[in-house]
Amino acid sequence: MTTLRVLVLLSCMIIANAYRDSFSPEKQFSGSHYVQQVQKMQVFKESFAQLQSTSPSPSPVSDPKGSSGVYHVTSYGADPTGKNDSTDQILRAVSDAVRDPGNGNLYKDIVNLGGVRIDLDGGNYKISRPLRLPVAGRGNLMIHGGTLTASENFPSDGYLIDLSDPSSSGLEYYYEYVTLKDLMLDSNFRGGGIQVIKSLRTGIDNCYITHFNSFGIFVQGGHETYIRNSFLGQHITAGGDPGERSFSGTAISLNGNDNAVTDVVIFSAATGILLTGQANTISGVHCYNKATGFGGTGIYLKLPGLTQTRIINSYFDYTGIVAEDPVQLHISSSFFLGDAYILLKSINGIARGVNIVDNMFSGSGKGEDIVQLDERNSKFTNIDQVIVDRNNARGMNVKATVAIGTKNANDADDTSWTIDLNQALLFPDRVKTVHYSLIAGGDAFPNHALRNVTDNRIVVQSNVPVRANITVIVDQ
Repeated sequence: MTTLRVLVLLSCMIIANAYRDSFSPEKQFSGSHYVQQVQKMQVFKESFAQLQSTSPSPSPVSDPKGSSGVYHVTSYGADPTGKNDSTDQILRAVSDAVRDPGNGNLYKDIVNLGGVRIDLDGGNYKISRPLRLPVAGRGNLMIHGGTLTASENFPSDGYLIDLSDPSSSGLEYYYEYVTLKDLMLDSNFRGGGIQVIKSLRTGIDNCYITHFNSFGIFVQGGHETYIRNSFLGQHITAGGDPGERSFSGTAISLNGNDNAVTDVVIFSAATGILLTGQANTISGVHCYNKATGFGGTGIYLKLPGLTQTRIINSYFDYTGIVAEDPVQLHISSSFFLGDAYILLKSINGIARGVNIVDNMFSGSGKGEDIVQLDERNSKFTNIDQVIVDRNNARGMNVKATVAIGTKNANDADDTSWTIDLNQALLFPDRVKTVHYSLIAGGDAFPNHALRNVTDNRIVVQSNVPVRANITVIVDQ
């Protein structure tokens, strides 16, 4: 382009000069001068042609089908209006992207694709089959920027995006560092949204997943699937839906370890989050999927005996938490509205290393306990390091594993005082330690002792009648 500009400028200068000379008063009628100017133009023409033949050719336009690492599905013929089925076209784009030779490996045999992107170009695409990568062992790629809608003949057990092994590859992990971002997934009540099987470091970011009849997101095996800044609901509603009793499905199922759900809203489903794997973190989640009164659950921890889960800074809106035989479970800094509560469900009678602290509960004044026990299968008998404390409630009953009780002196002297703490304590008939004080009135100086703690009733007795105030501090 620089050479061409120079040549054009030179041409203009020569033409201007020739024009000036040819019309000068002393030369305008000179035949020899005219011949000279024509000769100059001929020489310029020949030199221009020679330079043009040696100039480099302009760079070709980038291939829209992935030469730059971005694979635009519309370049493969996908219909962004959603009128026609785009399954084959999108799968061709996916196939071209993942068959890129890449640059080295990530974990073991997972090829590093270098950040290739499958771009949905802001369209709404109808698909009739799951979008599955044609080969396992690939990583560092993104699918983003559009809407996928299941067609009427989409398989009812399928997922719109399916990160599972298309063949028996035998790999320890199928994919690594796959990002699904800025997507709306409409399952059309024909299956699920996203399936992630035995993958590492998968990111699901800023996605809206709806109309699923199985799972919005299903994760099995692998490590570190991070779900953030997303919205999930079987039905599109803003709460108080007249069909809420019939909501079904599960928004997120984590059947694997070391995953995180952060800043996610679940606005309709029978179960908000189902956890069947260990060492997961839930933070900043708002569940108003289906009210507990209608049979819904915000978060269900179905991994008895080894929970290892942290639930923090979340909002449970008329729907609560269920934990089976919790072991190493932490729930804190969360808000429970509309009589929502935490239920500890006994399977084998185990509750160990449980912290339920610093939460707020708000109810309707019907007498609902903030933490409850389900001992229909068996009684909780293996209890250790369970702390339920420092929670506050409005319109609900506070339950705790630590309680303070008092008995004030009346007008009569007495030798025995009973303080019933069943209303405050979580576990029935369980007192591990007791601290008490007896303040006697008058000149009396009695001997006294703790006599009984059966059925969470603390009994203190003295050897002589005395008018006294009793305070007890109990830990279960």
